[in-house]
Amino acid sequence: MTALSVAVVMGGPSTEAEVSRASARGVAAALREAGHRVASIELDAWLADSIRTGGYDVVFPVVHGAVGEDGCLQGLLEVLDVPYVGSRVLASALAMDKPSARVAFQAAGLPVARGRAYGRGDPIALARDARREVGARVVVKPAAGGSAIAVARHGEDAPDADVAASIAAVLDKDDVVLVEHFARGREVTCGVLELGGSARALPPTEIESPSDAFYTYEARYAKGRSVHTCPANLPAPVLEAVQSVAVRAFRALGCRDLARVDFVVGDDGDAAAVTLLEVNTLPGMTETSLYPEAAAVAGHAFPALVSALAAQAFERGTPRRNAPIPLPR
Repeated sequence: MTALSVAVVMGGPSTEAEVSRASARGVAAALREAGHRVASIELDAWLADSIRTGGYDVVFPVVHGAVGEDGCLQGLLEVLDVPYVGSRVLASALAMDKPSARVAFQAAGLPVARGRAYGRGDPIALARDARREVGARVVVKPAAGGSAIAVARHGEDAPDADVAASIAAVLDKDDVVLVEHFARGREVTCGVLELGGSARALPPTEIESPSDAFYTYEARYAKGRSVHTCPANLPAPVLEAVQSVAVRAFRALGCRDLARVDFVVGDDGDAAAVTLLEVNTLPGMTETSLYPEAAAVAGHAFPALVSALAAQAFERGTPRRNAPIPLPR
């Protein structure tokens, strides 16, 4: 193994910045354990100078949310002409923007829930329209964001005023709110790992949150707040369907290297129903995160996993640069 100089980029102007920093500490420690030289760098206005002067072999983004996960950081790394781990600009942007990702998923024939995206407007009017278009049972979420921040679920009996309050709360954080059918089922996630040009699904994980209504921000990152079962105890045909859809969603967005794909399994009495929720191009890497757990079950120890991803990015190098064509005389 060639020892590399790796810049782990973390933080940034996002509600998920602390999650990012926690993930980055784990990735940096694992890379050092694997024998690499590591520097942890904050995603800030001086990032370009830090990377340019550092002379790093590869950048390992460990960022979540705005600026870091939505293609902005990836675009900067493309301009700097430095190899990096993870999806490129377009796939990152598509995955972060849930309405855009839904379009790509539907074009690929993947099983997404009924849903509508709304810009700013009167929350009660938006709530009523959403229930007419989507159904009485709804999930309200930011169009761009993660870690279940500002996500709310409402059953058939919830008053429109409650749905409107959730819409207003999202619009305080995002310019667009996504309202989707609330599929009642088991929360399942499935990682995808692409090494050597082959994208393969990791063992799916079922998530239970006994102290929370669903897999909330608190359930994700507080120790002992959620229970992860990997491999998920699903019938073989359902498990295979989850893994197949995960890889197809990864490809539909044009993802690269790694991603985590979230699902609800079961709805309205159909235990085999699979609903695709979203793709996370830079999944969490904290000690309670799902992706490293599933990778370990598949035989990828964390230091070896992050080392392989860094080495693959380094070997892949940077995108081809074409020489300028002279203007005709």
